[in-house]
Amino acid sequence: MQKKFKIGLVKETKTPPDRRVALPPAQAVELMKRFPNVEVVVQPSELRCFKDLEYTESGIPLQNDLSDCDLLIGVKEVKIEALIPNKSYLFFAHVAKKQPHNQKLIKAIAEKGITLLDHEYITNQKGERLVAFGRWAGIVGAYNAMRARGIRTDRYNLRPAHECHDYKDMMSGLKNVKLLPKKILVSGGGRVAGGALEVFRAIGVKEVSPEEYLTKTYTEPVLCRIDPWHYAKRKDGQPFDWDHWVKHPMEYESAFLPYTKVTDIFVACHYWDFRSPHFFTKEDMRSPDFKITVIADVSCDVPGPIPSTLRATTIADPFYGYNPTLEREEVAFTSKKNVTMMTVDNLPGELPRDASEDFGKTLVEMVIPHFLGNDEEGVVKRATILKDGKLTEIYSYLQEYLDGK
Repeated sequence: MQKKFKIGLVKETKTPPDRRVALPPAQAVELMKRFPNVEVVVQPSELRCFKDLEYTESGIPLQNDLSDCDLLIGVKEVKIEALIPNKSYLFFAHVAKKQPHNQKLIKAIAEKGITLLDHEYITNQKGERLVAFGRWAGIVGAYNAMRARGIRTDRYNLRPAHECHDYKDMMSGLKNVKLLPKKILVSGGGRVAGGALEVFRAIGVKEVSPEEYLTKTYTEPVLCRIDPWHYAKRKDGQPFDWDHWVKHPMEYESAFLPYTKVTDIFVACHYWDFRSPHFFTKEDMRSPDFKITVIADVSCDVPGPIPSTLRATTIADPFYGYNPTLEREEVAFTSKKNVTMMTVDNLPGELPRDASEDFGKTLVEMVIPHFLGNDEEGVVKRATILKDGKLTEIYSYLQEYLDGK
């Protein structure tokens, strides 16, 4: 008989709050049907997009104290004071890129002897992510870029995504969009970029190649998606090589500048390694040739490759203006000379039920089974940043960061 494995769904404690959940009621029930040795309990929450009643009516019990669980699953970072010592946690930790704002968190996790796994690093043997909210981040990020453009030009009005009933309701509002013949750029080739493209395709924006985008003039709005070989080049002059780029991103420099001279709306959906080159500089943004007016930084790496991404914004207040001359943040839409920035770092939270259901299905299908077996494919191992409070070999490069340096 298989040993019982108890999973606790933690209530989200990060501020600003996030209404998503890793396992909605239907997915929790499906998980227990597939694996009779698994028990799921949920910590009560007044904020979660799925109400406590929805869980209890599905037969999932509420439980405040989760200290008897084998695995605690959340979405965003858990507040330090809410961490239970010596437990195993799975959430988006945002520490593996040495994010300064979470240095205290990783230190506390180590001190409490916690095993930390990160959704972002749950991958298959090819390094491909198995579970992510990426598509939804791209969808809402692109939608917010359209919102920002509408406010800047006063040509149309879109409701905030979180005020829409669901994805279908949000997308129906795009019929109001009236774009001038401007150029829209999307960086990245994964789920996030794919989600962004959904929005622009729904509007009917024409898609063109990078070469056409850089060299041709159009009488209608056009869209272009670019990959790393379009926006980065090797310093030694050798041809771009994907495997080399993944292993040695510090040996590349930006080739993005030509895009800044023709782009109006930039939706950043790329994956960024902290060793990679920045896309452009603050000085570049002061150039008369810099044409970008709206940047929806879906990737939202702080500090990162986009110098005007000064901080993460919130769902309630998603925009700010970046003054290139003074290199500072200003109130959004107060000056046409400013670049409108959208830097929400929890975009799927604007459509929490849709996003959570997608996420939960993948978690049940492709992730949790590895926790219940011998992890023969190394899925759990690759996602484990700390084991009993100690950095694993894969993440040993974080030692100085963990030490507070």
